Amino acid sequence: MNDTEAEITSQPEVWLRSLALSDQAERELVAPGERMLVLGCGTSWFVAQALAELRESAGFGETDAICASEFRPRRRYDRILAVTRSGTSTEVLEALRTIPPSARTVAITAVRGEPVDDLTDAQLVLDFADERSVVQTRFPTTVLALTRHAFGENIDRVVRDGREALKVDLPKDPAEIDHLVFLGTGWTYGLANEAALKVREAAQAYSESYPAKDFRHGPVAVCGPRSLVWSFGNTDPELDDVARGAGATAYRNRLDPLAQLVLAQRFALALAAHRGLDPDNPRLLTRSVVLTP
Repeated sequence: MNDTEAEITSQPEVWLRSLALSDQAERELVAPGERMLVLGCGTSWFVAQALAELRESAGFGETDAICASEFRPRRRYDRILAVTRSGTSTEVLEALRTIPPSARTVAITAVRGEPVDDLTDAQLVLDFADERSVVQTRFPTTVLALTRHAFGENIDRVVRDGREALKVDLPKDPAEIDHLVFLGTGWTYGLANEAALKVREAAQAYSESYPAKDFRHGPVAVCGPRSLVWSFGNTDPELDDVARGAGATAYRNRLDPLAQLVLAQRFALALAAHRGLDPDNPRLLTRSVVLTP
C-alpha cells in the first residue's frame, strides 16, 4: 500500500478524530452575521468553494471564496480564513499580508510553526490529518467534515458512507476510461473541482469539472464512449441521459457527497496504477508551492 492509498483509507476515522476540535471550529468558522472570505490555492481553493457555499446556505452570513493568487483587497470582510495544508504556500502568505488589521484572520492548516502562523490571529490545526503524499486527500475532506459538524450537521452518516466508499466497486474499469467529467451543484461543485484535480494530479488524465447544468452548454461536445460523467450530490438526473446520448458512461450513487469524493480518489488511484504511475510522486508537483522572490 502506498502513502496515498493509506491516507485515502484512513479518512472516515480521521473525520471522527476531528470532532475533538469542534468547539474551536464552531468559534472560528460559524461567526454568525459576519462577512467572511475563504482563501486557498489548488485543493485548498476547492475546499474554500465548498466551505463558503455551506456557510452561506446555512444562513450564517455572506461568504466568498477566492483563489489566493487572485485576491485583491477590494471588499471589507470581518473574518478571513486561509486554508493551507503546509502553511507555506506563497500566494496564500502574500494574500494575508495585504489584509487590513480590522479583519480577524484564521489559518486552517495541518502543520504548526509555519509562516502562516505569524500572519493569522488563530490557527485551526488538523495535524492528525496531514499527509505524506504530495496529493491531498484526507486533509481537505477532514476540513469539510469538521466544517459540516460545526455548522450543525450530524456526520455519523457521512462517516458510515465514507467507510462504504472504501468498499464499493469502482464505477468503471479504469482501462476503459480516458476522460472524466465531474459535475456538482451548490457546495458539491467544489467537490467536483477537487475530484477532477485528483485525476489530473495522480493519473495525469484528462478530467474536467462544471456546475452540473452547464454540462449541456458545451462540455458534452467532447464526451464519447471512453468518457465517464460523474455527478456529485443532487444534480439533475436528466443529465445522465445527456451523457449517455453522447456515448459516455453516466454515474451517480446515493452516498454522501464527501464519501463520493473518497470513491473518486480511489478511482484516480486505480487509473494511476493502470497507467503505471506512482501517485506518491506526481509529475512536476511538490507538497507546497513556494515561489522564490
